[in-house]
Formats: sequence, structure tokens, C-alpha cells
Amino acid sequence: MLAFSVFHAQQKITVADEYSQLPVSGASVLCQGKLLGKTNTLGVLEFEGTCREITVRHEEYQEERTTMTEDHAEVFLMKKNRMASEIEEVVINDKSDPNALSILKKVNQRFQENSPLSLPSYRFSSFQKLAVDLDKDSLDIYNKFITAYQDSLKMKEIPVQTEKQKKDSLMEVQFQNVLKESQMFMWERAMQHLYSKKYGEKVNLLDNRISGLQQPIYELITLRSHLNKIPKEVNTDNEGLYRYYLTDSIDIDGRENYVILFREKSDKNAQKRRRFNGYIYIDRDSYAIKKIERNATKATEGSISSTWIPMYGKWFLKEEKMKINLGYQRYDIAKIQDENGKEKTLRKRFGNYAYLHNEYFDFESPVEFRSGDFAGYTYSVQNSDGTSLDEFRRDPLSEREMNTYVKIDSIGQKFKIDRRVAIVTNLLRGYLRLGKVDLDIIRLFSFNNYEGVRLGAGAKLNEHFHKYISPEGYFAYGFKDRKWKFGIATDIRTTLKKNSLFRIEYMDDVISTGKFNQYLWTTNMRIQNAGVDVNNGRYFSSKQFRLSYENDLTNALTMRITARKQELESKFEYQYLNYPNHFQDFGSILTLKYSPFSKNIMTPAGKYTYEQGYPEVYFNYEKGMKLLGGEFDYHRLDLLYLQIIKTTLGTTGTRIYAGLQEGKVPIYNTFEMGGLDHFEHQKLINRVNFTTYLGFATMPSAKYFNDRFVGYYLTHRLPWNFRFLGKKSSSIDILYKGIIGDFKNMSDHQFEFEKLDRLYQEIGFEYNNIFNTGFNLGFFYRIGHYAHPKFIDNIGFQIKLQMLGF
Repeated sequence: MLAFSVFHAQQKITVADEYSQLPVSGASVLCQGKLLGKTNTLGVLEFEGTCREITVRHEEYQEERTTMTEDHAEVFLMKKNRMASEIEEVVINDKSDPNALSILKKVNQRFQENSPLSLPSYRFSSFQKLAVDLDKDSLDIYNKFITAYQDSLKMKEIPVQTEKQKKDSLMEVQFQNVLKESQMFMWERAMQHLYSKKYGEKVNLLDNRISGLQQPIYELITLRSHLNKIPKEVNTDNEGLYRYYLTDSIDIDGRENYVILFREKSDKNAQKRRRFNGYIYIDRDSYAIKKIERNATKATEGSISSTWIPMYGKWFLKEEKMKINLGYQRYDIAKIQDENGKEKTLRKRFGNYAYLHNEYFDFESPVEFRSGDFAGYTYSVQNSDGTSLDEFRRDPLSEREMNTYVKIDSIGQKFKIDRRVAIVTNLLRGYLRLGKVDLDIIRLFSFNNYEGVRLGAGAKLNEHFHKYISPEGYFAYGFKDRKWKFGIATDIRTTLKKNSLFRIEYMDDVISTGKFNQYLWTTNMRIQNAGVDVNNGRYFSSKQFRLSYENDLTNALTMRITARKQELESKFEYQYLNYPNHFQDFGSILTLKYSPFSKNIMTPAGKYTYEQGYPEVYFNYEKGMKLLGGEFDYHRLDLLYLQIIKTTLGTTGTRIYAGLQEGKVPIYNTFEMGGLDHFEHQKLINRVNFTTYLGFATMPSAKYFNDRFVGYYLTHRLPWNFRFLGKKSSSIDILYKGIIGDFKNMSDHQFEFEKLDRLYQEIGFEYNNIFNTGFNLGFFYRIGHYAHPKFIDNIGFQIKLQMLGF
């Protein structure tokens, strides 16, 4: 009976006008040339049997074909007219309409002017709902099918199962039954958005609830869509990813709008794919975005739409809707034999979709704010148990939505979904969470020329162990030096409202010579700089004790004060003045990080920076003192400045950094110039290294040391994104690096090195997301004073993870 229901199941197709989204009646639906019927006044046709390739025809519209991947499909038709015919000719030639490109250029030029961020102040509210569910038009079919499917399984002989198989089977049945009455997932949040040119931006999370979880996902609370950001479909940087066609103009709310069709450049097979991905509506007077409707390449994959409204002379985001296919639930029905006698499995599929609906309302401008309205971090969480959501909902929950909280919450508690989610969110911080323990994944593996392969493990007790106290430790083993290393530490928070903590730590490890400070660097920056010592063999052993205090003075300014006592011994041939080969050092360090446009949220695990803004400044001042056994009196400071500027010519990133050391101190406290090469005149294959944040691909490692220097790292991303071998977009960066400095007392240090007192330069380019791999490949060439006569001797290559960004 179940197999019969599959062959003779009701399938449904909905046909609508691609421009107006209104139903199209009288459209002929064909399967392999055979007429199945015509759509009714609602644009719907239901038919029995299964058909994968569907053709839809109507005398007023262009023919469209689609693939039925489940029981319901949507097809959008485009009318036959002169403009459409002209566009079809352009599509064949794979060129954008110059008029459309000209309009989009003006949209980009005037985006900031049209943005609410150009107002002196504003305030508005939002309510956002994210759900994961079956296709809403397939719910009745699903309920009938699951009932028949479970009945058929009861009639089968049950094989012998292990305890795990029994548990999995029971869980699967339970989940199937839950989906009859409930969604798979639902998340609601109500927020208040504040902005002031004087005080910046602030988002108050008024309430929040996620089905299946006892605590909110703080790292995902900060996710935003098109709010105050130019959509990628309009951004001229993505001109290489889409083709645009100006089709018409239309009156919306009494304002004239241009209508631009667009499609992805890769969509060349119009027989099986939609001819156009969507529409962009542009206000004729202001060149502001009124609406974007985007459909997936295949109709069953989903759609996205965003709508803006004019308020106070600017354009505010009013509404966003999304429906995205997340895959399918598949059920094996029966085994049959095809015409060749081969066994084939019949399967039933039901699509799983993510549904998002964001609404923005209660706009006010200007608003009189006080400084206290913007106190704390960019995001603040006022309530997170969902008890006040009824006050903010625009529409009441349906019965199915209400069941989601009840049924999915019970499943979440039973299967401890909170812990599973925490594992994923803590990976954003560089940790793998296992209950009360966070494992430091950055410490698992590293390599340098002194230790060789270094394997290790690090762990930290998180807030589930104690809200205020967090002990941690690590150990590691170097296979080349055959030595164990370890470190222990404890963080003691003074408050849970912001980042404020004391830290006590002790380590017995090795440190590379002349390393630039990385205090308060982000996780991305530290991961990107992890390969800085790959070819450096000049190390010191270090036993050190630290006591520090860190505090976020404001959302933008972080301060850390550290007292450090360390005992060091060189692990290479080195002599400093008449000192023996070991040194006692005591000093204090003041660290400041200024990041006025970075956005943060306080979570139970600590502060989380969800958007790194620019410019950023990192500053360290270290004072060595002849106290508590310290042998040296010196000053050391370093500075790192980061900036990103975006123009119509592309995106320019700047890193300017400098260091100064005054006074008598061994070489470990000077600056190695960032060399990454192992040695010069090597084979080409050996010149490939992993990227570092400030390093030089063509410079020999640990050859140049300075006690004062200034360096720069300039990168410019061309305003041209393109696709090659896959769906991910690629881009090209042009890079130029330089560094120069001096060394006052070289003769105090007895080992082989040089000072870098001429400008060292290298230029290069980086192919981002090369061949759709998720990696960037950089090519660099040494120029200027330090260049070699032979071309090949100036070459270097770097590999970088695309996700690490600038």
C-alpha cells in the first residue's frame, strides 16, 4: 500500500508571475510532452503519479522547465514582450545591460547618503523569527505518509539490534512524530536599535527564546542581515558574479522605481534553471534600494526578499523574508528492478526549509540620548527567557509554532542540545568545549626550526565550573629538542557585566627571539600569525611568572597591566657582553587596545567581539627594572595600527607597525624583522610557507634584528569578484610590504646576524579562494636594495585560509 501511494501520490505545482508574484491560471503543465492539466484560478495544479521533469507553458509567458524534487514545486513565468525578448538576446551573449550597471553605480555612490547612519540619531525596534520546518505546503502529505510508513515498519520482522541501534531507532520515531505537530526549530528575538553620531551604535536585546535550548546562543544573537549594509546583489564589487538587465519602471507607494532583473553568471542552462534570480527595485529620485527579491537557481531551493521604506529623508529596512532549502528527509520505500534488471531503491523525499521573517518598526529621529544609554558593550542582553515576547510579537503564534517550544524543549533537555551547540559556538573563540572544559585547539600542533614538530594540549575550566574563577593549563613536547613544556594559569573575574579580570600564570617553555608582541590580538590574528616562527631556530628557554590585570575601560578601550619575572637561557650560540648564558629579567608591561568601531557582546564565557571594526590600535610599553633579581634596565615599546578603507576602486587594508628598544638588554627583547624563509638560494618548492600577519615571504628567517624599526603592509583588493570552478567567489589582492630600522649596539651581541638599515621591500598578489578550495595563494617578489640578481632567487609563496580575512 505504501509503494502504491508513492506511485500514485498527489503532487502539486504552483505557477505565478515572476514580476508581480500573482498566480497564473490556465497554464499548461506537461510531463515528457504529456499534458497533466492546467492551473486553476489560484495558479495551482494537483496531479497523481510522479514526474521529475515538468514543463509549464502559457500563451502570454515564456516556457519554463523545472525539476520536481518533492511533492510541491513553484514555477515563476516571465511574460513575453519586446523588452523580455531583447533581454533574452543579451542573456545569450552573457552581458549586463549598461543602463542597469549605471543605475547600480549611482546606488553604491549614494548608499551612505541614503543610509539612516547619516542621520544625527535614531531609534527603532525589531522582531525577528527564524524557524526550521518542512515545506508548509507538504505538511498534510507528510502526516499521512509518516503514519503509513510507521505502520508498514510494524509489519516487518525486526532484526536483532544493539542498544545503540535501538536508541537511535526510538529517537528517529520520536522525531517523526514530533514533526507532525511541531517545527524542528524556532528562535524569536525582540530588539531595540539606537544610534547617535556622538555615542555610536547600541542594540538592546529586549527578549529572546530558542527552542530546545536553556540559554541563548550569544554568538549568533549578533547576526544581522541587510541592516545598514549594502546587499551583495547591489554591490558593484560583485559585478562579475551577476548579470543585470534594466526592464521597466513601476510605481510603488506613489514613487517611481526602476526595475532591474539579475541572474548569477553561472546560470547558463535556462532549460533546467531559472532564467533570472530576482529583481531589484531602485527609487528613481534618490537611487535608494526599495526592494530586492532573490530566488534560488532552482525554484525548490528557496527565496529571499528585503524591503526598505523612506523615513526622515533616509531609507530604513522595513522587512526581510527568507526561505532556504536545508536538504531533504529521505525514506526508503521499496526495492524494484529497472528495465536492465538492476535493483533500485524507491525513496520518498520531504524538503527541510529555514524560514526567516524580520520586521522593523517604531522609527524615531532625531532622539535625545544620554551617554548612559550607550553604556557597556554594543550589544546588551536585558532578558533571555522569552517571558515578555508577547509584548513585541506582531502576529500571534500558530498552534504548530507554540508546540515547537513545548516539544523541542523537551527533546533538547533529553539529548542535552545545549552542550552540542556550545561546542560549535566556542570554536569561534578557538576552543573546543567538552562540558566544563574548553580545549585550546591552537595548541594542538605547531612547527618551528628549534622544536621541530610540537604537539600539545591546553584546557581551561569554563563558566560551568565557576562564574568568576577559571583555571587553565597546557603542556607540549618538541620532537626535535626532545623537551617537555608546560604552563598553568588562573583567571579571576571581578564582575560579570564586562571584561575585568586578574590573571596569575607560570610557564616553563621556550620563546623565539625578537618576537613582536601579540597581546590582546583577536583569535583570527593569532591564528594567522601562527607560522611566524616556522623557520626560526633561535630560541630561549624561559621560566616566567606573570601577574596581570585586564579591564575594558570603555567599549572601545581595553587596558592590561602586567608584572613579569623571568629566567632565560639561550638555546643557540650566543654571548651578551660579559654575562653568562642565562639571564634574570623583571619588568612591567602596559598594554592598550583601542578599537572604536569594533562591536562586542558580554556572554557567560566572557566578552565576544562579533565584528572587528577599523581603525584599531595596539600599543605595548615595557619597562625593565633592576628589582627582584632583574639584571636589566630598559624601555621597549611597540605599536600596531590597522585600517581598512573601501572606495569605488576597491578595498585597501593598511598595517603600520613600529618598535623601539632603549637600554642594555639581551637580543630576546629586540625585534626580529619578520623573515619567513629558511635560507636563501633554496629550491622553489621550499619557498612555500604559511601566511603570517606581519611577515615577509622572501626574507630569510632570524637573519635581521633591529632595536628600532618601522614597517608597513599594504593590501588592495580589486573591486572585481568572480567565480571559477564552484559556487564560491574569488578575488585578487595586490600587496606591497616594506620595513626599515637600525641597531645601535650590535657589537654587544655575539652571534651571526645583520641589521636592516635599508628599506626591505616585496610586492605580490594573492588569489583569494583559489580554485574554490577555501585557501588563498600569494606570490611575492623581493625588490629594491636587498633584491638578488637572479629572478628566481627573489620569489616566495604563501598559503592562507580564506576565512581568516584581512
